[in-house]
Amino acid sequence: MLYDTILTKSTELDTKIHSLKKQLTHLPPGDFFCSRNSGRYKWFHTDHGKQTYIPKKDHLLAEQMALKKYLTLQLQELEREKQAIDFYLRHHDTSPSPSGQLLKHPEYQKLLEPYFLSSDEIAVWANTAYPKNPLYPEHLIHKTISGNLVRSKSETLIDMVLYQNKIPFRYECALQLGEITIYPDFTIMHPITGKLFYWEHFGRMDEPEYLQKTQFKLNSYIHHGIIPSVQLITTFETKNHPLDPELVESLVKHYFL
Repeated sequence: MLYDTILTKSTELDTKIHSLKKQLTHLPPGDFFCSRNSGRYKWFHTDHGKQTYIPKKDHLLAEQMALKKYLTLQLQELEREKQAIDFYLRHHDTSPSPSGQLLKHPEYQKLLEPYFLSSDEIAVWANTAYPKNPLYPEHLIHKTISGNLVRSKSETLIDMVLYQNKIPFRYECALQLGEITIYPDFTIMHPITGKLFYWEHFGRMDEPEYLQKTQFKLNSYIHHGIIPSVQLITTFETKNHPLDPELVESLVKHYFL
């Protein structure tokens, strides 16, 4: 079911990407930018290293170049999304899960029942409303295939891999640590044991102020018995070292599958 949904999404993206590329072929060559000077904006056209001022009378050209810039950025976003979906399709295992097959065996079901949550209990947890991070809602700009709005492309990737593997999770659910409340990026329930895990993605590790906040947050987790690589999953990136989709896939498999 999920595989078919992702496959359909991939086809839809192919259509949108093809349409955008076709639109771009009908727009003027080069690039466009606006520069503010003395409280007014000026328009400039660049092509093969040559920069040209666009006078206000050439408003149509400025409109076309602005449209081209918008469509180009949109195309880049769709191509990144397509890349993430193609990664899933390449690595999707259609063979039955051996552990899942074991749980369908009537005798093993009876023997293992005390050690597992029922699917109903998991569904209740996954669908129950929870207190979310109230800070900076305007930063929730990335729509995920699970329906969540998240703050970054990397969180979109983590959300997608959890969702496609049917791992129940909550995004930015409140967690009380002593006297402070924090909002882990992802609170995840193990689909078999019901144990809770937390996943923090630290995405700006090349910024000194962000690094200090990261250290404080990690110390808070550890002080309250939530230990990295035990119940706390951590991933990191910088501008030059983005999050690796294969790492996300391997972490989900290691902890939950």
